[in-house]
Amino acid sequence: MGGRKPKQADLAQFATDNTNTIDDILPADGSQLRLLIVGINPGLWTAALNAPFARPGNRFWPSLYRSGLTDELVDAATGLRPEDEAQLLDRGIGLTNLVGRATVRADELSADELHDAATTLTRRVTQLRPRAVAIAGIGAFRTAFRLPKAKMGRQETSSIASWPSGVDLWVVPQPSGLNAHENIDSLAARWREVWDSIAD
Repeated sequence: MGGRKPKQADLAQFATDNTNTIDDILPADGSQLRLLIVGINPGLWTAALNAPFARPGNRFWPSLYRSGLTDELVDAATGLRPEDEAQLLDRGIGLTNLVGRATVRADELSADELHDAATTLTRRVTQLRPRAVAIAGIGAFRTAFRLPKAKMGRQETSSIASWPSGVDLWVVPQPSGLNAHENIDSLAARWREVWDSIAD
């Protein structure tokens, strides 16, 4: 549906869809990922466009650009262009979600959904072997991995069952405009810290 803004009817159909509603951005040729960015789950706007962090006002793409992780500012509000995906993959950056089901808000996800998602993500990371994984959202991370005292930043993975050795795990803030504790500059600083940690 890229190229236009979704209508209310487009959004409504995703509110009752329990399937994976958005495609991952991952290399098709098995080339090495440097960084796998993990959102919590798609919002309805994102699902309708099949484009990550597409909701107008979300600060994900501006903060990625300001941090230097992308060369151009991506505007995903009407969909993601092939060249947008290409600039991510050319840098070794992939995107996925903990949970594929779209909701209005991430706090609509159940604890069981998040627990299952943590197991699935760990298995996928073991297969993909990125240098680092960055999960965008501390609350969902704490629930999913049963780590209620986890803080932002690099995580100690020894307490996470089956997490693959040699893959750093980070938690960064949720970039939604609803997160009043962060702005584009503070989010960009978080992304830069993660990226610098895996720089060649």
